[in-house]
Amino acid sequence: MTPSRTYQLAEKVRPGLTQLYVLYFRLAAQSDLTQPQLTIMNRLNLEGAARISHIAQAEGIRMPTASNALHLLEKRGIIERLRDESDRRGVKVQLTDFGREELQRVSKERTNNLAKMFATLPEEKLDDLEKVIDIINVLAAEYTPEKLED
Repeated sequence: MTPSRTYQLAEKVRPGLTQLYVLYFRLAAQSDLTQPQLTIMNRLNLEGAARISHIAQAEGIRMPTASNALHLLEKRGIIERLRDESDRRGVKVQLTDFGREELQRVSKERTNNLAKMFATLPEEKLDDLEKVIDIINVLAAEYTPEKLED
């Protein structure tokens, strides 16, 4: 039985993707925010205030993990808690102004690092990369933790 085309593609891209992932985070080591913290911050920036349960589900993490990450962000003044107006018993979290500034700073830093990496490629490879970026963005937008379980 031959592996499916999608499996073959995954097998082919995984080593390079893993190496780039590790390199990307090593280059971004000057930030003391973890990648899970940054994805939570980015979600709050894009979607606005959210309940912890929503963040946990959307990020594909357990509630205690989400609560701990949010607690650490709150201690640093990056997020703040507020009452859920639709359910006064509930609590939502949102980015503070400082949190938005910090997210913008780290995002710019990481974009600069990626730009330096891309600058090593010849022009025709940059054209190829532009096509792949669209595919990566579609996967990032549509693929959710729930789909991993299917």
